[in-house]
Amino acid sequence: MRNLRNVRFGRWSQANITATCWDPEYDETICAVGPTETSARIELLRVSEKGENLAHELLTSWDSPSPSPDLLADTILSLQYQNGTGSICIVLEGGDIVSVSADGQVEIMGSIDSGIAAARWSPDEELLIIVTKEQNVLFLGSSFDPVAEVPMLEEDLKLSKQVSVGWGKRETQFEGRGAKALRDPTIPLKVDSGVPSKFEDGATTISWRGDGAFVAINSVAEGSRRVIRAYSREGELDSASEAVDGLESALSWRPAGNLMASIQRLEDRVDVVFFERNGLRHGEFTLVSPVSGPIQTVDNIRLEWNADSTVLAVVLQSCVQLWTMGNYHWYLKEEIPVRTKSLSWHSEKALRLALASSDSLLSSEYAFHTAKGSCHAPYDNGAVAVIDGTAVKLTPFATANVPPPMALYDVPVESSVIDVAFGRQNLSFAVLHHKGVSVFDWSLKNGRPTKPSLLFEAPFSAVDIPGDHMPLRICCASETTFRISSYQQTFELELARNCLRVLADRPTLLAFATHEDESGVQGYGQDRGGKLYRLEETEDSMIIPQFPTQLPFFEVTKVDEVTLAFGLSRGGHLYANSRSLAKNCTSFVVTPSHLIFTTNNHFVKFVHLASNVDNLEVPSDDLEKDERCRSVERGSRLVTAIPTNMSIVLQMPRGNLETIFPRAMVVAGIRNLIEEKNYGRAFSYCRTQRVDMNILYDHQPEQFMANVGLFLDQLKEVAHIDLFLSALRAEDVTQTMYENTKQQKPSAPFTPNLAPRPASSKINTICDSVLKALQSRKASNLQNIITAHVCKDPPALDDGLRLVADLMQEDDNVAERAVEHICFLVDVHRLYDHALGLYNLDLALLVAQQSQRDPREYVPFIQDLHQKPELRRKFAIDDHLSRHTKALTHLQSLNVFDELCDYTAKHALYHEALRLYRYDTARLNILTDLYAAYLESISQYREAGLAYESLQNYKKATSCYQSAGALCWQECLFSAQQQPLGTDAMADLANTLADALWESKDYEAAATIHLDYLASVEAAIRCLCKGYHFPAAIRLVIQRGRPELLTTAVDAGLAEALGSTTEFLADCKAQLTSQLPRIAELRRKAAEDPLSFYEGDRTGGMDIPDDVSIAASSRISTSASLFTRYTGKAGSIGTLGTGVSRASSKNRKREEKKRARGRKGTVYEEEYLCNSVRRLIERVMATKSEVERLVFALVRRGMAERARAAEALMGDVVAACERAVHEVFPPRNEGGVEPQQYAEAQAAGGGGSGVFQEFVVEGRQTADAPLVTGMKRLQLLGS
Repeated sequence: MRNLRNVRFGRWSQANITATCWDPEYDETICAVGPTETSARIELLRVSEKGENLAHELLTSWDSPSPSPDLLADTILSLQYQNGTGSICIVLEGGDIVSVSADGQVEIMGSIDSGIAAARWSPDEELLIIVTKEQNVLFLGSSFDPVAEVPMLEEDLKLSKQVSVGWGKRETQFEGRGAKALRDPTIPLKVDSGVPSKFEDGATTISWRGDGAFVAINSVAEGSRRVIRAYSREGELDSASEAVDGLESALSWRPAGNLMASIQRLEDRVDVVFFERNGLRHGEFTLVSPVSGPIQTVDNIRLEWNADSTVLAVVLQSCVQLWTMGNYHWYLKEEIPVRTKSLSWHSEKALRLALASSDSLLSSEYAFHTAKGSCHAPYDNGAVAVIDGTAVKLTPFATANVPPPMALYDVPVESSVIDVAFGRQNLSFAVLHHKGVSVFDWSLKNGRPTKPSLLFEAPFSAVDIPGDHMPLRICCASETTFRISSYQQTFELELARNCLRVLADRPTLLAFATHEDESGVQGYGQDRGGKLYRLEETEDSMIIPQFPTQLPFFEVTKVDEVTLAFGLSRGGHLYANSRSLAKNCTSFVVTPSHLIFTTNNHFVKFVHLASNVDNLEVPSDDLEKDERCRSVERGSRLVTAIPTNMSIVLQMPRGNLETIFPRAMVVAGIRNLIEEKNYGRAFSYCRTQRVDMNILYDHQPEQFMANVGLFLDQLKEVAHIDLFLSALRAEDVTQTMYENTKQQKPSAPFTPNLAPRPASSKINTICDSVLKALQSRKASNLQNIITAHVCKDPPALDDGLRLVADLMQEDDNVAERAVEHICFLVDVHRLYDHALGLYNLDLALLVAQQSQRDPREYVPFIQDLHQKPELRRKFAIDDHLSRHTKALTHLQSLNVFDELCDYTAKHALYHEALRLYRYDTARLNILTDLYAAYLESISQYREAGLAYESLQNYKKATSCYQSAGALCWQECLFSAQQQPLGTDAMADLANTLADALWESKDYEAAATIHLDYLASVEAAIRCLCKGYHFPAAIRLVIQRGRPELLTTAVDAGLAEALGSTTEFLADCKAQLTSQLPRIAELRRKAAEDPLSFYEGDRTGGMDIPDDVSIAASSRISTSASLFTRYTGKAGSIGTLGTGVSRASSKNRKREEKKRARGRKGTVYEEEYLCNSVRRLIERVMATKSEVERLVFALVRRGMAERARAAEALMGDVVAACERAVHEVFPPRNEGGVEPQQYAEAQAAGGGGSGVFQEFVVEGRQTADAPLVTGMKRLQLLGS
């Protein structure tokens, strides 16, 4: 779908130019002038661009007389610029090989006495192939040393005896019996014998393959036919072509290497034929006659491929034709009317060439350009024009997706087409050809473009044009004019006057672009330096956006009245004004909302347009999270975009087309339609493009709720409304699936509500609004009303069934259809239960009939319900539906209390029953007693005791409180004292509670029982001393007048507490002394040799030879290596199959036990020791207050030395804890095992390796250190 558009053209007048070549280093042309019949002098000239003109300088000159009387003048067969040395090599037909150095020194490197028929350098400039007139092939190196010499013999043709399966030929196609019966089997199919062409000139042609591995020579075998021989670089004959009638001397090997092109002349046409390297034919295409005359009369046709194999130049006598291939069709893209003697393609810039005629040199450059119409809605019909010779293939892709090489319309013109431009709203287009401009009308009928009709012709002959006139390009400059750029001339085509006029004093513009919006059409041009101009009738004015350099592809658009220019360089750099957006772009299109471009890593990306180019955000290559990026087929390029259809058209490398609907365009289009309140079309796109329909509400909720009626009117179809309602979800899709990636303007009329909504509020709000709007349309939208009820969250099935019940009173047929619909939406068994729950037996029967249930299952049940009274029927229904709470209310209404008690106990409905009878004291007590017994049966003794206590059943309350444990000792003693209980029984109860409190270490409460209920002061003091409550014990001794207990009880308690405390602190100190050095040692080993520390010494300390592998086999290994343990990327772990997966759980449990034990010598030892130190510090800090109370009491009892010793020991232990915190729990990112050479573990694996990975991850995450506070020392004891 791409045409060749000229982006650079220059002409230099010089007579007698005989050969040209390119100097790619300086991007200049080397020309040879002479020798001629009148002058034997050869001049070498360097032609370069100087601004808009071509300038030249003389490199050197010398005389080269003809060495043979048969040659009137010597002829240059090869002119080659040597990139490495800067020298120029010239091969002459007379036999001389001349080298011109960089400083202009001329040297004859050798001479072939017999003369030279053809010569050509290899692409890498390492080999020079020469075919002598004696039919010998010479392979010369870059220093002109002979490499090989191969004679071309008649025996070489034996290699052409290939067996061709004839793919594509008529004889290999399937034919029926009738066709085969009509053919005479005795007459063989025609086989070419190599009959020479009537224009056979006996010339020899050489062509190299692009990689320089093979070279082909087209020559005439003496006494035989013309043949194409293929040789390797070493001079070995590889193949010879099959015989082809009318084959001529032209030859060009496609640089891609798959085909060789030549010319076959037939009686009625001239074909370009292709050969494979093995010499077999491989397709052809027919040449088109030039303007000068029939192609059959043209002789000496030459062929030349460009550097990237995309364009084949066919050099005729009067012109040069440029052909391209797409989708297996050959297009004539350009015809240059120049009588060319030499054509040379640039070796690096694939579409640049130099043409030398007898009197001038033309330097021209082309770019592949898609002639497409406006993308501005609603005129974006996807118009694309493809040039093919004298015809324009026109296709509006919005209405007709016709694959190339076909087109919807073929528009012929007088001569070869040069360029095409579309007019305003794509209602017209102008075709630039060599004779003038043809303007066509392309009007619409029923919204579809009709066949184009010619409006008028504007020939160049009607204006004053110079002799070197060369039309180059055309564009639409305004609503009424087209701008034509020619070599050194600019024309304007006025549609109102149907004529051309010459514009004087206009800048030379090398590229055009047209922008169309609501205000009109404006053309823009770009000069050689990248400056942009606005095309106007009076003068072309420069605009502010500029490119850093000339960009052959550019488009202009406006955003908020700010002009933006986007351009693409030949190297794939995409620019917005002067800002570089991407460096791997292959094609781009600008729409009113997006910049769309493809990349060479096969993505199509969308950039939201903004008035400030710095705000243009290019998406990353994240396909999963960003809708602005989408993968496409390899090598795809953009043809056009159709925003109205939310689609783009891509062309694959082979030429076929693909229309896709990118999610970015579709969602952006749907958003625009919603903002325009065009809900019908938005719904249609959601439906066809599989977009979540929640966007219809989520994009603008307030607008939707205010226009529910309009929404329903636009959807119209009942099925469409149902589809929308059934697709509703609580999720806000504008924040998840379709997050708007376009930066919202501050003044935007709508700002999305980002506050979280309740899970069901959105769905129920929409359904309620739809129900309200459909109340007046019940007759036509009954199905939608039912759907709205059912689609609520939770479904309002009862409301839907009540609607059906009302319909049963009005029209049975309508009710039956309604039931069928609601049964389609919801499980019929669930509906049956809800219908029963409404106590409407007729409705339940109607629903049951829609199910697959056997009538014997539900008919007897419904009949039985019919026979019961109303309350009893409701109870039976609710009990059947397990709605026990409602059933309980029916039993209350029936006033059957005994049955209610049984039902309450059966279904544990105590709370509901108590609530029903909270004002009936007698029955409330009965139910409370039942509830207390239930609580006692489920071991809820505390609450059961409370219930019994409220009933004044103190005996049962005492039993329950006692069973509840030491926590309820006060309640238990209270209940026991409220009943007639003997002294012994009371003492036994008190002893039991005191013992329980002692076991639970509530020593103060136990002392209270011993003192108040058992009158045992000794036991009370013992309990207080056990709990380190020494002040209370001393006070109690004096209060009860028992001073002797100070020595016997209090001092004994102090001695016991001091002993246990001293023993505990000594154990803690010893543990810290032993564990801290071990932790330091383990961490040192891990830091010095992590492999040995984590993996263990597998070799047992022995030296292993270098040639012996000790790695575990990847086929049977189920453990992770050190690296995979750290990274979690062990994809081959567990490759034993299903046995490993069954054993992984068992291995994990075993590994968890090993980790918990922390056995010495394992990798888990350090973690175990650190946890042990943490627990020890926490225990010491918990004991600190007890030690402080102990020291204070010892001083009070005159045991200062003991107090000082205890205080000192506690201080030592606290200091040790502080050192442990500093050593074992360092600050984050300091110390610890952090092997930086391994990546962080990403995910735990299975089995035991997963436990190890969890251990590594947790080890990196340094835990918070336990808090250590100092002990408050007594000042009385001193330091």
